[in-house]
Order: sequence, then C-alpha cells, then structure tokens
Amino acid sequence: MRGDRRSTIVAVASRDRARAEAHAREWEIPHAVGTYQGLLDRDDVSAVYIPLPNSLHVEWTLKAVEAGKHVLCEKPMAMDPADADRIAAAAARAGVIVEEGFMYRHEPLTTRVAQLVADGAVGAVRTIVSGFTYAQGRPNDVRLEAALGGGALLDVGCYPVSYACLLARRDPVAARGVARFTPGGVDEEFTGVLGYPTGVTAAIYAGFRAAYGTWLQVMGSEGSLTVPNPFKPGPLEQLRLERFGEADTIDVAGSEMPFAREVAHFAEAVLDGAPATVSLAESRRTAAALAVLHAAARTREGRA
Repeated sequence: MRGDRRSTIVAVASRDRARAEAHAREWEIPHAVGTYQGLLDRDDVSAVYIPLPNSLHVEWTLKAVEAGKHVLCEKPMAMDPADADRIAAAAARAGVIVEEGFMYRHEPLTTRVAQLVADGAVGAVRTIVSGFTYAQGRPNDVRLEAALGGGALLDVGCYPVSYACLLARRDPVAARGVARFTPGGVDEEFTGVLGYPTGVTAAIYAGFRAAYGTWLQVMGSEGSLTVPNPFKPGPLEQLRLERFGEADTIDVAGSEMPFAREVAHFAEAVLDGAPATVSLAESRRTAAALAVLHAAARTREGRA
C-alpha cells in the first residue's frame, strides 16, 4: 500500500487495542483503533481492507459499505451467492466500490492466459485442471475452525475455483465433491468437479496435507496450455502451449512486488471510476461455485 503513490495508510483496527497498537508500532501506522466499528467511524478513512476470518467478510463488508467506505475484501468475499447479491445491492445504493481480493487477477500472467484461451489458442476448451495445496501445521489456526469459515476449499480452493469460473465465463450448473473432514467438521482436503452449461468441466484440488504446490492446465480441442505458477506469479513466468504435438514457451513479465498491482488497480477504481478488475458479478459466480461444491461433498452421492 505504501508503494502506491495514491494510497495512504491511516489506521489499523483490532478487537484488542493492545494488539492494534503493537501492529501500528511495528508497521509505523499513525493510528490504532480498538474496535472495527471505530475504524469505520473515522472521517479520515475512505477505504478499508478486510482480512478477517472468512465468516466475518460479509458482515464487515456490509458495515463498511453502510459507513460509506470503499472495500477491498480478502477472498472469499462471500460463501453464498445470496450474500454476494446483498453486497452488490448495498454497494450500488451507497455508491462505493467493493472488490474481492484475488491478487492473481491483477497480474499480467492471468490477463495473458485469459486472452490466449479466449482467442482459441487451445481450440474449444474441454476441461480445466487446477489446484492449490500446502501443509497446514499451525495449531489453533482460524483456517481449521468451522465456525470461522475454515477449510481447504475456502482458504486455497477458492483460487482454482475462481480461475475456472473466469475461463468458463459461466455459472456452474452441477458439481461433485469428495472431502476429508477433520473431527471439527473442516475439510482438510477437497477434490471437486464443476460442470458448466457449455460442456466445459473443471477439476479442482485444495489441501492442507500435501506439500506446497499450485498448478493450472487448460485442455482444448486443439491443444493445451500449462501455467506452472498461476496464483502467485513471480517477476517472470513461462507458459507452455502445446498444439498438434508441437510445444512453445511464452514468457510473461510480472511484478517485482506481489499485491502492488492489486492496490493500484483498486485505487484506480475508487479514484478514476475504472472498472474493478474482479467484478461483483464474478464474485457471485465464485460464491455460487464454492457453495455447490460444499453441498456436493456433504451428500451421500457427492454431487449437487
């Protein structure tokens, strides 16, 4: 945020004022606030970033909007499409920008992948295969608390789900899901398949028990596109495009500092009226896909 010439960090809020003050000292933030609402009541704050546990995203996004603040909310912004609709309606009434914080969407790599697919580089898309996994070893982590919206699907599975929805450009119409749940009811591994009305399918994997890894492959009638590092691209990435038995690599320059483009693009939306990179319609689509996958995994047949 400090790297963006149009952004100024004003205050940080916590339910525990001492923690807010410690964070403010560490990061040289001018003000510390002991309640979330206290931050929203400040006249010198025009926009807020919400990185709270998943279960609090909708509540505090709506409260921020009601306070007239623009909002950049961490993913997933909503876990139910009805909540995404509530947020969109509230933002329209208040005349503020609300955007879901999928950093990878702001990177040139994602723009290039989406353009290649749209231009028919792999022909007609048949299936999208993607995943995100890492070994979750921290005790008492909020990601392992069902009441706080924990679980692998919501934490890291939302990345491949959102990417599939971006490329499919439709709401899913069916889902299958298989999950390994902890005794507390949180999915620590999730394997799912989404079906789209165009006939495209998307296979996704999310996990807390395998080593770190991310992947994306788009298979089409004429070839395939492989993206080795789709969700946190580095300064230089390479795509692999295979068509009719021949392979090419495509270099794509990225960002030296992750999240910098996200902050800059959010400022452009707020200050210049530029369209949000992640629209609320897209956030609704992601929420719908996450909801139907969760529902599928909890049925006897594993489908919804």
